[in-house]
Amino acid sequence: MASTNVVTLSGANFDTEVTKSAVPVLVDFWAEWCGPCKMIAPVLDQIADEKVGKVKIAKLNVDGSPDLATKFGIRSIPTLLLFQGGTVKEQMVGMIGKKDIEKKLAAYLG
Repeated sequence: MASTNVVTLSGANFDTEVTKSAVPVLVDFWAEWCGPCKMIAPVLDQIADEKVGKVKIAKLNVDGSPDLATKFGIRSIPTLLLFQGGTVKEQMVGMIGKKDIEKKLAAYLG
């Protein structure tokens, strides 16, 4: 079951939810047919629930927004991009464990 703390992104709300966000945003570039994407989803749900107000977790379906996937050079999924102040600060590709994601996030959380 997906967390209510995870934001679903599209071209229409990307700028508002990511670029203009007051907190760091971890964007999961994924697709419905991607096995590793389905495996990492519960990990991201946990992080979203545990870090409410500190970091925003968002998901962008690359099949629904190929223009954004192209804009950020997404060649493999899942890819996680960490945005802060509208700028990409970190990139993680493939199935990554919760501890590794939290280590990357730690440097950007106040």
